[in-house]
Amino acid sequence: MERERLGSRLGFILLSAGCAIGVGNVWKFPYMTGENGGGAFVLLYLLFLFILGLPIMVVEFALGRASQASPIKLYQKLQKPKQKWHLHGYGALVANVLLMMFYTSVTGWIVYYFVSFLGGKMTGISETASSNLFGNMLSDPAIMVGSMAFVVVFGFLILSFGLQKGVERVTKYMMLALLGLMITLAVYSMTLPGAATGLTFYLKPDLTKIDGNVVVGAMNQSFFTLSLGIGSMAIFGSYIGKERSLLGESINILLLDTFVAITAGLIIFPACYTYGITPGAGPGLLFEAMASVFNNMGAAGRWWGSLFFLFMVFAAMSTIVAVFENILACVRELFGWGRKKACLICAVVILALSVPCALGFNLLSEFRPFGGESSVLDLEDFIVSNCCLPLGSLCYVLFTVTKAGWGFDNFLAEANAGKGLKMGSWMRCYMTYVVPLVILAIFVIGILNFEFGQGYTLWGQIVNLFA
Repeated sequence: MERERLGSRLGFILLSAGCAIGVGNVWKFPYMTGENGGGAFVLLYLLFLFILGLPIMVVEFALGRASQASPIKLYQKLQKPKQKWHLHGYGALVANVLLMMFYTSVTGWIVYYFVSFLGGKMTGISETASSNLFGNMLSDPAIMVGSMAFVVVFGFLILSFGLQKGVERVTKYMMLALLGLMITLAVYSMTLPGAATGLTFYLKPDLTKIDGNVVVGAMNQSFFTLSLGIGSMAIFGSYIGKERSLLGESINILLLDTFVAITAGLIIFPACYTYGITPGAGPGLLFEAMASVFNNMGAAGRWWGSLFFLFMVFAAMSTIVAVFENILACVRELFGWGRKKACLICAVVILALSVPCALGFNLLSEFRPFGGESSVLDLEDFIVSNCCLPLGSLCYVLFTVTKAGWGFDNFLAEANAGKGLKMGSWMRCYMTYVVPLVILAIFVIGILNFEFGQGYTLWGQIVNLFA
């Protein structure tokens, strides 16, 4: 099967950034920041982006470009005979599917809110009615399944046009529109009366708020926002030539991703402090709090709300399209299917697997995997964010830097091929020892301190055994 190509360097940067930029930036990053102390979380998040996210992104791009294959096949092309690294390739495919099993539902919420704001259904109503909008949506199975199904069908419809005509063209326009909308909304938000207080909470670190959970959350968020560990970056590396070195391209993508995440906070937190919204409102922050914010703007709120959730649709769909492309490439290499046939079959499978999350807040609401108010979404997010992303990243790094894998010399040659910034040989020690140990340590801390039930943690059980 002839390898498809992206048509331009800009297309590669925007498409890869489109995969990184999405719900993780504009939904999860703000509420994680609000729940974890504001500026202190942001500081750790930025630190992990550069000390872990950047080198791992270069690793994924290098593996993809060297193998010219999807994550499911790249190990088989680069590993030595009789090695078993390729088993992670199948794990990466499963992780991509798991991610889409809840990501499609969250994107469906965004689409529903955009349509509702545009239709004038979410403004000019009482505060009580506004605060109930999110819960009413979650409790309606038809809205939940219908909006999720629209996202799945629309995403694979884009991909059915082919990589260059479909993904690259659509994502270019999505990304450019996204950046324009964000800048406009951020400027507006910073003129609000509560902007100074909101920006202080958001950008001034309070180091006393840093604990183990904040550190773990910041690392996992840096992996989630860059889509690392599941081969999403590797697949786009396989579609580019060797004209440019990979460090410079990775920095461009990381800076664009960081710009979107930071700007999302600039939009949300000043507005929260202006209208008395709690920053730590959790996953419903955007949908509950921002609906109230726009409702308080009067007639203009309808259009500001429409613009805000339109920007959210762009951000989320850019990731949906990129991860769907990753899944599609894996399936096509496994079974040799054409693009349109693979799109149809993958759409049906993803649609079916995404139904439990869509029904997890209504018909399946009694299923609470972690007790309390947890749902199917929380279970799927835990598997992906706390397990698949850090462990997948660890596997890619170990394969790249060890003699039992591809080897650091091969990686360095591939990463430095072409014009642009080069990686130095001095990074061998850092990537061989520091990066894997930091990932492993924070992963273990996160699992030990995760609340699998109300007040139940593995670390708590271990302490009790020796008490």
